[in-house]
Amino acid sequence: MAGFDILVLNGPNLGYIGKRQPEIYGSQGMDQVPALVRELMGEKAGDVRLSFFQTNSEGGLIDRLEQAWNHGVHGIVFNAGAYTHTSLALADCLAWITIPCVEVHLSNIWARTDEPLRQRSYIGSRCVGVVAGFGLLSYALAVQSLWRLLSDKQTI
Repeated sequence: MAGFDILVLNGPNLGYIGKRQPEIYGSQGMDQVPALVRELMGEKAGDVRLSFFQTNSEGGLIDRLEQAWNHGVHGIVFNAGAYTHTSLALADCLAWITIPCVEVHLSNIWARTDEPLRQRSYIGSRCVGVVAGFGLLSYALAVQSLWRLLSDKQTI
């Protein structure tokens, strides 16, 4: 196999990463993720093909997850935004498509004690792992983790 296709999927309000509430979410935009992946993974970054998709629509996220399944995507890095805390539909979709998925958050959702609802994740139980609290670096750490998981499965 010549590398892995990884979908970076973002939910509502995440089209403005780097501009929206930088005191919480940081000031770097999604365009910085490939460089962070290269910095973190070095030469192994060449084994990863990233594609990006963002929508504010829950149905659009489900449609894109189903497309990922239909097109043989190897792994998903998923920040569902507020749908993380509310969407059984996304959790159900992740359960049946069985593509390894890492849940990602820019902020540490468990440290947001002023908003207890944001400490719960419906999609987390359908993911192989969670990376939260490292800003945009969370995405690169998730990509690296998926690459490792997929590489290990390939050699078994």
